This record gives sequence, C-alpha cells and structure tokens, in this order.
Amino acid sequence: MSYLVIVESPSKAKSIEKYLGKKYKVRASMGHLRDLPKSKLGIDIENNFEPQYVAIRGKNDIISELKKLAAESEEVYLATDPDREGEAISWHLKELLKLEDGKTKRVAFNEITPKVVLESINNPRDIDINLVDAQQARRLLDRIVGYMLSPLLWKKVRWGLSAGRVQSVVTRLVIDRENEIRAFVSKEYWTLDAILGKEDKDGRFTARFYGDAKGKIEIESKDKADGIINAVKDARFTVKSIKRAPKQKAPAPPFNTSTLQQEASRKLGMVPRRTMAIAQQLYEGIDVKNHGITGLITYMRTDSLRLSAEAVHAARELIAKKFGEDFRPKSARVYKSKSTSQDAHEAIRPTYAELSPDEIKDSLTSEQYKLYKLIWSRFIACQMSNAVYDTISVDIEASSYIFRATSSKITFPGYTAMYVEGSDENTKEEDGALPDLKQGDFLKLFELKTDQHFTTPPSRYTEASLIKAMEEKGIGRPSTYAPTISTILEREYVIKENKFLKPTPLGEVVNSLMMDKFKDIIDVEFTARMEEDLDEIEEGRKKWKKTLESFYSSFSKELEQAEIDLKDTRLKVPDEETDIICELCGRNMVIKAGRFGKFLACPGYPECKNTKAIVEETPGECPSCGGKILKKKSKNGYTYYGCEKFPECTFMTWDVPQKEKCSACGKTLYKRSGRGPKKPFCANPECSEYVPQEKKETPKSGAKAEKAAKTAKTAKTKGAAKKKTRAKSKGNE
Repeated sequence: MSYLVIVESPSKAKSIEKYLGKKYKVRASMGHLRDLPKSKLGIDIENNFEPQYVAIRGKNDIISELKKLAAESEEVYLATDPDREGEAISWHLKELLKLEDGKTKRVAFNEITPKVVLESINNPRDIDINLVDAQQARRLLDRIVGYMLSPLLWKKVRWGLSAGRVQSVVTRLVIDRENEIRAFVSKEYWTLDAILGKEDKDGRFTARFYGDAKGKIEIESKDKADGIINAVKDARFTVKSIKRAPKQKAPAPPFNTSTLQQEASRKLGMVPRRTMAIAQQLYEGIDVKNHGITGLITYMRTDSLRLSAEAVHAARELIAKKFGEDFRPKSARVYKSKSTSQDAHEAIRPTYAELSPDEIKDSLTSEQYKLYKLIWSRFIACQMSNAVYDTISVDIEASSYIFRATSSKITFPGYTAMYVEGSDENTKEEDGALPDLKQGDFLKLFELKTDQHFTTPPSRYTEASLIKAMEEKGIGRPSTYAPTISTILEREYVIKENKFLKPTPLGEVVNSLMMDKFKDIIDVEFTARMEEDLDEIEEGRKKWKKTLESFYSSFSKELEQAEIDLKDTRLKVPDEETDIICELCGRNMVIKAGRFGKFLACPGYPECKNTKAIVEETPGECPSCGGKILKKKSKNGYTYYGCEKFPECTFMTWDVPQKEKCSACGKTLYKRSGRGPKKPFCANPECSEYVPQEKKETPKSGAKAEKAAKTAKTAKTKGAAKKKTRAKSKGNE
C-alpha cells in the first residue's frame, strides 16, 4: 500500500516526509492549482453566482503528476495550511484531481513536529465545506468589486488602476488620518520645572508644576508662566505629601499574526509581507544542525492567544531552570482571545521551548534568527512573573501651588529579564532618583525653568500601527493584513516616507470617488460587518451565495448610478510639484507617470516640452572621476548606480554605494544589493582591499541576471560610443 500527501510548498513537503514512513509520498502543489480565470469575471451572476474555476496556466505538469500519483495511491491526504485558504486549496485539489470521497482525507498541522504530524495523519477528517464556502465568498466578493469597479476607474481617472474591497477601506484610513493632520490646529502650552534640593550638598531633583489644591492647571502662555514664577520664586517649598507604592506590570501575551507583524516592524524594521515570508519558513521547517529539518514555530496566521498545556509546561520548566523559581508564577498564565477571534489555532510560539535562538543560530539566516528570537523570547516571557517597580510620587507646595516629582525604580525584573514589548510612541518615562524626603521637609529652590511647547497632530500610520487599526476595527483577518498594505503601496495609492504612510494625490482622487459613489464599500463598519458575515458562513450559520446576492444587489445599483453620474466626467489627478526648476522656462517641474514609470516634466506643456528622468543622489563618489553617484532604473526596471557625468564617465554598478570610506584608499565602499546583511567592499582596482567581481555574491540569477548584464553592457557600449564620437568631432574641428 502507498499513500500520497499533498502540501503547498517543497520545504513543507521535505519536513513532513522526514516524519512519515516509506509508504508515504509527499508532494507540493506549489500553492493554488485552480482559480477564477484572469481574462474575465468568471462568476455567473445570473446563475446564482456560480464560479467558473479553471486550472492555473503553467501548472499542467504539476496537475498531471499529482493525478498519476493519486491514481497509484490507496489514500490521498490533503495537508494544506490549517486556515480557510488552506481548506479551499484542499477542496480545489479534490475537485481538480477528481479524487473519490472514500480515498480522500484532510489533515492539518498547527505545527510541523513528529508528534503533531503523526497524530494528524492517524486522525484525518473530511474537508470542512463551511470553511471552503467562507473562502469562496471572500474570493468572489473581491473579484466582483475588482473586476466590475476597476473599469470605471480606467475611464474616469487613469488607465490601469484597480479597486479592491478591503484595500479601499484601508486607503481611506490613511487618508482620514492625513485629513486629521491637515485640520489640526496647534495650541501653545508651557511647562515649568523647579530644580530643588534639601541642602547644597544633597542631590538635586526636578519637580514639575502640577496645579493647586483644586487640581491640575494648564499653562497656556508665557504671561501665565511668569505669573506663577513671580508667586513662587521667593516662597518656601515644602514637601506636602509622599506616596510610595509597589507597581506590578504583567508581560504581553504571546504573538498572534497582528502583534507579530507590529512588533517585527517596530523592533526589526521588517515590513509585514517580509515578516510573514520568514515566519512561513520557520513554520515549514529549517535544516537545524544535530536536529535535521525542524518546524520551529506554530502556524503563523492566527488571531488566537491560546497555548497548549504541553507548551506552557515546557516554558515554565525552562523559566525555573534558567532564572529560578521567583521568575515562575505559581500558576500558568492563560490569555483570552478577543470575542471576534476564530480561535482555530494556538498563538504563535516555538514548537520546542528548549531550542533557544542562540543554540540554533548557525543554522538560520540573519532574518530567520531575529524573527525566531522575537517569537521565542515573547513566548517564554509571557509565562514569567510580573516586573515589580517601587514608585514614589512627591507633592511639593509653594505659595499654594503644587509641584510634583516622581520616581520609579525596578525592584524585581520578572519577565523584563527576557523581553520588553516595543511601542509606536516615543515616550520617555521620568524615573530620576529622588533623595530621601519626609513630609514637612523644607527644600531649597536652585532654579526655575520654563519651556514653550505646541501640541502636535496625530502621527501618520506606520505599517505596524495601520495593522493595529485594521485589527481593532475588524477590517480583514490575519491572512489579509500584510497583502492589503502591500497592495495599496504597489498601486501607489499610498507611499512610505521614512517609516510613515502618506496618501498620494492619486489615492486621494480615487478615495474621493469611492466616498461619493460607493459609500458601502468604503465604509469601515460595513467592511467589518462583511467580515462577521464570512465568520458566520464558516460557522454554518449563513449561506455564502445569499451573502453574495445581498452584497451584489446594492453594489450593482451604486455602480449603475455612478456610470450615469460620471457619464461626461473625467477626474484629474493633481501633478506632484517638485523643487526642481525647468532649465528652459524656469517653472517648477512636476512628477508624471508614463509607460516606463515616473518622470519629471515641465507643467508648461505644450509650450515647453522639457522632460527628464527622476534620479536620486546616493552617498559616495564615483571611483573613476570623483563625480556624484546617482541611483537609476534600467528599462527593465532594475536599479543600478551610475556617474552623474554620463556619458563622459561610463561608470555603473549594481552594487549599493555606502557612506563609509575604505580605510586603505579612502574611496567609497559598496555592498551587494538584496536582502540580508552584506559585508562592505572596496571597488577601487588599485586598492589593496579591492574585491574582484568573481569573489562577490551574484545578486540575480537566470533570466534576471542575463537582462541585468545586457543592460549594463548596453549602457557601457553606448557611453563609450558617444565618448568616441565626441572625441572624433573635436579632432575634426
């Protein structure tokens, strides 16, 4: 007898194959094998929203192989990911491969470990059609919005645009925040600090003005600050009250998808999509020295905070051994998931608590190590004792006014010995030490300091804080957070400046149209209710086609009315003005989008037809002539770096110029492009530290490498030819 196990990826197949016997053949489907057609809507609206699925182009060889292996196997185990999409992939596989009910088994692994894999194989189940229907509903809803709304945007705004059900709402969140910032009116306020001490020889400390016996007083102007200063500068400062209290702080819960993406963004600088890609690698299995291929974390798409009793026990044992009994609470910590959580899986945790990040560091890439360490540390910390602080608050009276000084000192580190949660806010707690004070003590005033401040608008969203907002508002689910943000960035409805998200003029024009004509789709509460409807389909309490019918009946009317209202209208996207001056007419040039990407153009067209490429200056100097190095893009879209004096100077490189200089020759250092840590090297052939091309890593492979090499060769050839022509012309003169 032989058995076939089908998973999505080769790495997952390799991990699972390790735990099963020779009777099992484990093969990868390489993701989806069947989907709606790309060339048309693929949904029969008139026939009760019947989807028209087709095999994905380019997957015929995989389909043929799986059909052959399935026919030769006694049983087929569909072992795709344990979520809605994974369930749908299993269902599509069953339909596409024409598998019989009797020989088809569904298994799902929350973690890829020997115990869980074998338990799941020995306890298979049928495909959960409710999960499949929930995923089908999401897929068809998104297809209806995307394929029926996008053509309207092409006609009324710009060709090639697209609209999406969830992405439209997330774009609105970014724009709403930008409008809050624009509407914000800054207000002046002042702080007043008194530098005090018991005697000249004693340590000084700072007390901030608070108010009076009636409560807090705001200082809105310099005149008010000066009035308080005049009242207290010659007054006696007396310790009115001292409050001491131990303060305890509990650890953060283990990660779910949202909090992992937020924390990886804050602490590691990883964008959500990259975080999920690395987490997928850790889940599917890494070849760990002395352990073989090992799934290192549990499934990473989850909104649950639940932990297995076995995992908690392992964590508590490690805590007692590593830190001592004081760091282990008397009872295990239990974290409750939100009421909206599907709770289908555990929280994200290491599969083996005893596998510390440092122990397996040599088997991981830099990114894998950092993310695994983050997950491992957070999980261990969530089962540790509270951190304990000794807090002191002192109220000091002077001429009926109150100044307040606070101090906080950690007396027991607890979970902070392992992990401290990051924050989006740049807040700094006042925790300066205070001298030994007693009620009734007289204090000497050394100085009064005032500072003027202005209230600041709310911050723009970062990717981390936007995911937090999506989760809080019920927009999307764990599997959709990262792809949604990537989509609005790729479609240039939103751009990232430093780490903050800012809407583009294009995004604002599209959002304005959506707000005016498609109020439901752009409504946050409507989108959240739609997620709840999908949850009810999953639970078997709603029919998916009825949900589609309800949505489509109102959407189609809005679409029809929008076509009528905008019949003779075309919306203009404002050009983004730059500080670059057109050398022909003196106007500020604007950024325009063309077939090959963005470029600079004079707004005086057609009188002035000046255009130029957008270039970005980089650190360092050209090793050939000492000119500036500019970041450029080839026609194929590849980034390269070239001298500003091209074509006189033909220097170009795919390597990234750095600020640092070579210690041997003083010229610019470079790093290979691509992800991960790269060692800087010198590109000067005359330097003793020069690294020749053959010793560098190759940043691209296959077709990409050929295109890159061809582009580089063409650029050099053209530059050399132009240089030769000019030299010849000068010679003729």
